[in-house]
Amino acid sequence: MSSELSAQESTDSPLANPDAVSLFQVIKRNGQAVPYHDAKIATAITKAILAVEGSSASGSTRVKETVDALTHSISASFFKNKPEGSAIPIEEIQDQVELGLMRQGLHKVARAYVLYREAHSKTREGDAEISAHTKTTTHSNIKVLNADGSESPLNIGRIKTIIYEACSGLDDVNADDLFENAQKNLYNGIKQKDIATALIMAARTRIEEEPNYGYVSARLLLDSMQQEACRFLAVEPPSSFKDMKTLYVDLLRLTLNKGVELEIMSADLLNFDIKRLAEAMMPERDFQFTYLGLQTLYDRYFVHWRETRFELPQIFFMRVSMGLALLEDDPTERAIEFYHLLSSFDYMCSTPTLFNAGTNRPQLSSCYLTTIPDDLAGIYDGMKDNALLSKWAGGLGNDWTPVRALGSLIKGTNGQSQGIIPFLKVVNDTAVAVNQGGKRKGAVCAYLESWHLDIEEFLELRKNTGDERRRTHDMNSANWIPDLFMKRVFEDKDWTLFSPNDTPDLHDLYGQAFETRYQEYEAMAAKGEMRLFKTISAKSLWRKMLSMLFETGHPWITFKDPCNIRSPQQHSGVVHSSNLCTEITLNTSEDEIAVCNLGSVNLVNHIQNGELDEAHLQKTIKTAIRLLDNVIDINYYAVPQAENANLRHRPIGMGIMGFQDALYALKLPYSSVEAVHFADQSMELISYYAIEASAILAKERGAYESYEGSLWSQSILPIDSLKLLSSERGDHYSVFDESTQLNWQPVRDLIKEHGMRNSNVMAIAPTATISNIVGVSQSIEPSYQNLFVKSNLSGEFTVVNPWLVDELKALGLWDAVMINDLKYYDGSLQHIERIPEVIKARFSTAFEIDSRWLIEAASRRQKWIDQGQSLNLYMPEASGKLLDNLYKTAWTRGLKTTYYLRSLGATHMEKTTSDASQRTVAESSSINEASASDPAPESTDFELNQAADAPQFCSILDPECEACQ
Repeated sequence: MSSELSAQESTDSPLANPDAVSLFQVIKRNGQAVPYHDAKIATAITKAILAVEGSSASGSTRVKETVDALTHSISASFFKNKPEGSAIPIEEIQDQVELGLMRQGLHKVARAYVLYREAHSKTREGDAEISAHTKTTTHSNIKVLNADGSESPLNIGRIKTIIYEACSGLDDVNADDLFENAQKNLYNGIKQKDIATALIMAARTRIEEEPNYGYVSARLLLDSMQQEACRFLAVEPPSSFKDMKTLYVDLLRLTLNKGVELEIMSADLLNFDIKRLAEAMMPERDFQFTYLGLQTLYDRYFVHWRETRFELPQIFFMRVSMGLALLEDDPTERAIEFYHLLSSFDYMCSTPTLFNAGTNRPQLSSCYLTTIPDDLAGIYDGMKDNALLSKWAGGLGNDWTPVRALGSLIKGTNGQSQGIIPFLKVVNDTAVAVNQGGKRKGAVCAYLESWHLDIEEFLELRKNTGDERRRTHDMNSANWIPDLFMKRVFEDKDWTLFSPNDTPDLHDLYGQAFETRYQEYEAMAAKGEMRLFKTISAKSLWRKMLSMLFETGHPWITFKDPCNIRSPQQHSGVVHSSNLCTEITLNTSEDEIAVCNLGSVNLVNHIQNGELDEAHLQKTIKTAIRLLDNVIDINYYAVPQAENANLRHRPIGMGIMGFQDALYALKLPYSSVEAVHFADQSMELISYYAIEASAILAKERGAYESYEGSLWSQSILPIDSLKLLSSERGDHYSVFDESTQLNWQPVRDLIKEHGMRNSNVMAIAPTATISNIVGVSQSIEPSYQNLFVKSNLSGEFTVVNPWLVDELKALGLWDAVMINDLKYYDGSLQHIERIPEVIKARFSTAFEIDSRWLIEAASRRQKWIDQGQSLNLYMPEASGKLLDNLYKTAWTRGLKTTYYLRSLGATHMEKTTSDASQRTVAESSSINEASASDPAPESTDFELNQAADAPQFCSILDPECEACQ
């Protein structure tokens, strides 16, 4: 067996590539750095096996396959989790070999390998004792390779200072130990830029043991960022974090001047009182970031020139704030107000706003909704609009219902239409070709009403089988379902499919008007007055919708009538679709492309002393509404239809994030009546202050252009519009809670006197990326897992639930065994016997919570929201009956839309679902209590194709699926 894995033996392994340039360095025990080669791992594993099984096994195919598989696995783990330039201590590689042998069931080999390591360790200790008497080891021999090719001595003193400053003020982190381990990652000839990587990796690997190492890692990354930015701006880099307080004052001006010089930033930023802005910045807020948050900002948000980032966190927030205050009467004062809102993490703008505010192309809006007309020129104009909007980081929702179906007559050519499917293939490929400014994948969602004759093929767009020319694997899709269809499903009646060129008015009808006209068309079809139609069972179509949703993740389930009946803008047009993330419900037409401007309140930041701080919440929302309204006038519009619609209606969408964190702070399980009541209470307060702020802004700036005739002008607020939905739908299908806690009369009086500045005010977006920046739970989501590895476009990150760690520390239960148990059970507590049941309940993960709790909480929020919410549902195991019940419940509770259905693979289910299913029975009575009344929807069972062995359709784990925020 090899004495060291880094020995330079050759190998016959097909994995070996001696000519390849290694991306990593391996640090041997003598401090020497050598290139990483997987061939050396293969050699060591082979010798370990032969040492146990004998030399006769050397030619065995089985041994060769085992060696190759293990080597691939170990190398892949390093390439996946370590950035280029990392240095890997030899002990870490040996640990992975030992673990790999155990996982393969080669216990005898692993045991021999362990004993071998121990024996050689004792030999080295003896050698070290002798050596200690004869010489002193220092770091004076370590030379650093600078960017210009020169060498300089390693400044170990500065490294020690930075590590100790990074650990300052944090509990349960050990600066001495971290410094000692960091030195193991340093070697003679290390590149200057790789020193920061080595320090970060030393801290980053400990995050699973102690979440505060996430803050240490972020601070070490921050030091690297400061060095990079200062060198680019020709400023002496800081020797410690303490220097940044004064340095930030000079850096703001230098950064703005450089940004304008390079034509990245708007020259208008130089008109601000920059000295005043610089003095208002708070460098200590840099220490709020977790490693995931700061790395995400660095990789994707900071302005850069030829891959060099020269913007720092507080300058970034100030640049965004300045870009949003350009048209204010006192831009400098408002920029400072906006800066404190953002840098405190009380509120965060959406990704396009963060990308582009203060630049020469300030495309700040998140979502664009379009209607595709039924003519060839209009279809391709719609695709062109998609490309232009996607170029500037907009997420897209396309309404395809007007386009005629397969087989319908084309009068101009006397031919037959190919329907919408071939066009959607082009839309799919356009989204791939024109990504969002090169910063993230292009994103579009196609919507189709359930009576369209192409609906059955539309449902199969994401299948992995069938004609690839009729498949769209890169775009999203959603069903736009009228209430009449759901009634037919409940009543087990037939449903008729039409081509929209034969039934053109159905597209613009909803509620009772739609039902009446639809039945008239059915009568015409029955009399033979229509050539193209199809009659099917409503229940069978519903089953196919749910089956495809479970199997492929699409199309999503969204409901046309609640979106329209409760829309404040009924007088202006029809809501024909939602957006990419199903939270926006705005009018569209051939002449208007709806635009929405998003941002989210960080709910947990407003919990003080076990309750919501209402004064703090009101202050945050007042500033946020003003900021969002400014977006509309500053925004760069890639197409004129978007500008016309946005200036006329001025919609905004303020949402929330950190809901699960707020429940942790309040010590409430998501699966509880109390959590449902908190969802109700918090959203009522947010709705109250948001509507109030828009009305106050109308007093200052005037009401939006199309205000007259809106529900607002009729004193019908979102809570009042529930009665409209109940009246149109019928009480039998309306299970709504209409209770209120606040006195709404003052808000009604404000609106009556001044109107509203914005046609729409609220929408809860997914916050997939901005919640990472802030370091809180995503949107209204339950925790995915308590310990897991998150993938996004910035790489792989260990995520551990700090609330849980604090609880377990208080109980004396946080130790290495607990960490291993959490890993084995995929972040679940349910099978760990020593954890109290009350803790298990509070820290149940997404797949352990009955999704009916998510629907109940969402229904309480929905009554206060004038748009929608991105609501993900979770399903731990395949059950057609459960899925049927879930989405019927969502409809009867008055939800406007749903988003992803996230399912769990088979091996995960074995570990996590048995306890969850037991709790489902126990919790059912509590779920009923959460509703005013609960006639459970009658459900039917049907077969579902089991999802693959991994969580499916999940933006949490898909690094390219981060939605519109």
